[in-house]
Amino acid sequence: MQAAVLSLVLLGALSGGQALQLIHLPATSNVAENSPPKTSVHKFSVNLSASLSPVIPGFPLIINSSPLTEAFRVNWLSGTNFEVVTTGKEQLDFETGPHIFDLQIYVKDAVGVTDLQVLTVQVTDVNEPPEFQGNLAKGLDLYIVEGTNPGFVYQVEAFDPEDTSQNIPLSYFLISPSSSFRVSANGTLSSTTEFDFEAGHSSYHLIVEVRDSRGLQASTALQVNIVNINDEIPRFTSPTRVYMIPEELGPGTIVANVTAEDPDDKGLTTFLFYSITTINSYFLINQWTGTIQVARRLDRDAGKLRQNPAISLEVLVKDRPFGGQENRKQITFIVEDINDNPATCTKFTFSIMVPERAAKGTLLLDLNKFCFDEDSEAPNNQFNFTTPSGVGSRGRFLQDPAGSGKIVLIGDLDYENPSNLAAGNKYTMIIQVQDIAPPYYKNNIYIYILTSPENEFPLVFNSPSYVFAVSELSPARTQVGQVQASDKDFPQSSIVYSISTGGASLRYPNTFWINPQTGGLHLVTRADYETTPIYILRIQATNGEDSSSVSVTVNILEENDEKPICTPNSYFLAVPVDLKVGTNIQNFKLTCTDLDSSPRSFRYSIGPGNINSHFTFSPNAGSNVTSLLLATRFDYASGRDKIWNYKLLVYITDDNLLSSRKRAGALVQTGTVTLSISVVPHPTTIITTTPRPRITYRILRKNVYSPSAWYVPFVITLGSILLLGLLVSLMVLLAKAIHRHCPCKTEKHEKPLVKKGEMKDTEREAVVEMIQMNTVFDGEARDPVTGRIYEFNSKTGARKWKDPSTQMPKWKEASPRGAAPRRPVAGVGTGTPRSIDEEGAGLSGQGWAEDAGLGSRNQDGRLNTPKDRNLVLTSQTSPKPHPGK
Repeated sequence: MQAAVLSLVLLGALSGGQALQLIHLPATSNVAENSPPKTSVHKFSVNLSASLSPVIPGFPLIINSSPLTEAFRVNWLSGTNFEVVTTGKEQLDFETGPHIFDLQIYVKDAVGVTDLQVLTVQVTDVNEPPEFQGNLAKGLDLYIVEGTNPGFVYQVEAFDPEDTSQNIPLSYFLISPSSSFRVSANGTLSSTTEFDFEAGHSSYHLIVEVRDSRGLQASTALQVNIVNINDEIPRFTSPTRVYMIPEELGPGTIVANVTAEDPDDKGLTTFLFYSITTINSYFLINQWTGTIQVARRLDRDAGKLRQNPAISLEVLVKDRPFGGQENRKQITFIVEDINDNPATCTKFTFSIMVPERAAKGTLLLDLNKFCFDEDSEAPNNQFNFTTPSGVGSRGRFLQDPAGSGKIVLIGDLDYENPSNLAAGNKYTMIIQVQDIAPPYYKNNIYIYILTSPENEFPLVFNSPSYVFAVSELSPARTQVGQVQASDKDFPQSSIVYSISTGGASLRYPNTFWINPQTGGLHLVTRADYETTPIYILRIQATNGEDSSSVSVTVNILEENDEKPICTPNSYFLAVPVDLKVGTNIQNFKLTCTDLDSSPRSFRYSIGPGNINSHFTFSPNAGSNVTSLLLATRFDYASGRDKIWNYKLLVYITDDNLLSSRKRAGALVQTGTVTLSISVVPHPTTIITTTPRPRITYRILRKNVYSPSAWYVPFVITLGSILLLGLLVSLMVLLAKAIHRHCPCKTEKHEKPLVKKGEMKDTEREAVVEMIQMNTVFDGEARDPVTGRIYEFNSKTGARKWKDPSTQMPKWKEASPRGAAPRRPVAGVGTGTPRSIDEEGAGLSGQGWAEDAGLGSRNQDGRLNTPKDRNLVLTSQTSPKPHPGK
């Protein structure tokens, strides 16, 4: 569609087609001043271009005006018809504003074609009636004070919008005639009589009209109010001047009502204002009604009212809050006393501490010093005391004389007396203080008498000395024992215990701690019998009055807490392989010591590492010195022994053979010694091996993956990605090479794989490297399996048959089917050959063990029979020489 429109536009342009155009513009239009909003100014239309593209919504629009204005806008009528109307945002005023406006109207269609034309708008003048301004236009209230002389009241003013210079006069008229007012031609309002508020009208309603030279008119309303003035003083209508009121009236209580009237208001009191001119804080008056109320507590018994109960006030009445007429009146309030205060005391609870040996007749308390009555007049301020009562007070205390409030001691208060102890040495009395006038207020007085004990008995421990025992294995915080002190005085005071001296050792300044409340003696750290076997402490007890001390002996019980210590703690030994059983190995001896065990308590045993029990100690118990002996001989020839280096963990147990003194328990401690023993093969020692025709070492090289070789899978993955991009021919060659080196399982073939006299590598052919070495053989031995004699090197372990031509048996021939003899694979049936990097070219220990009379395993993982071994040996004795060697 857009392509078609563009084609039409291009075609119209080439053919000279019509462009977008505003019809009926430019033009000039007129609009009357003060036109209302949406008044039509000019109508026009839009002629679309040859492309027939519609006008963009919002267009046409006024993009500029001269002078700048917002009084016009463009409205859409229908189709491509539009009109310019007024907006009402700005008033079109011919007298004060511009007369001509140039409006630039801009239109734009959907393809961007535009047009711009100018509309000239002329504002025409319209005749306007006169106007009242401000509050006068809405109507105005005027006020005239009564009694004012006739004359000027107000100047009425209006203006004519057509007369900007204000040179044309306006005429004023009074529409509603009144005998009391008149208006001059120039608008002056005047009164013609003197007004009396009480005698005539209180207000007048007037209509004033104004006219211009063309007869246009306007009117406004004037409300003239007559203001009342006071010419009479208020008069009091309440006759009472003295009021008797009781004390303790609550705030807000009405005690008087003062009334008055104003002749100017014809008996109405709504315009009178009351106030109290005398400074006081007890009363306040309602300024509208004249009601007098209590403002705060009236206490006859305190402050100035206690001396003078009369309160005089002056009441002022006014007809206006400020100024106006006023009148004054004196009134008096007399406050009467009532019995509103009970007999009271500065304190109602007394706690008296009396020594237990106080003499009888001692005055304990005089209540008159603490009790009083605040009422100001008798008998309201008089009181007495009732007879005391209370648990335990009978027979011990008395009010003497009765009702006097004096409490004296008449009984025994011995603190240790059983009857007093039963009462807890605490006594309670209740006495009432009571008014003698109604309503007979009373208050309870509580008297607590406590007996004060005296120190009559000393503080002593329940034992003259203490002896405790504790094991040296006891951990910290263990309670060793407990001391206890007591005092026969009651009540029992809290006793605090402390260590005054003792309890130190060479390593710790404080070995013991005592609980200050319970007297429990505890260990701060473990005690060591070997360092300090006995502690002597001095424990002190105090209760705030007395103190006492006692001697405490703590015996440390010896325990088997020390492990045996032997020298040497670790040692390396070399043992000849043919050492005689029972021989002391290198004259090695262990010498052990134990701080808390007898030399006879040691017992020796060998833990892990003593394989086949070759080693033992003698003596193995009862001595602190022992020797290492060979218990059984080494047998490497039969394969019973395979390890040449031993690491022995020796246990030395002390069996807790303590001395005969007192022990805390039976404990056993064990020490350890580490011995490293290397077995040295003798030159004549027979080393088990598999018979071989010659000293031939075959090294099979394999690619063995290790989890630690992280680069292997990375290289393989990267190589695989690169190989995928090679040509097919290279992939075939690479596959053949990989297949040739892959150690796959060989199956039995029905047809011969090689011809007679030829050797051909099969798919499972292993790459074998043969190395011949010249070695000096300084010993010979008989193979326990075949019974044949072979020579060997005692240092390197290399060996060969002494006479291969005469010693070797006749081997079986090759398979009748022509299969090539299988070559041995390392680790399968022949043992793992030792690398040439090791000493000489000897076989590893694993290979010896497999060849020592045991069948090796074939390629299928089964044990080879002697027949199979012979086949293997045949392949080893007659290998074809490698090309180039």
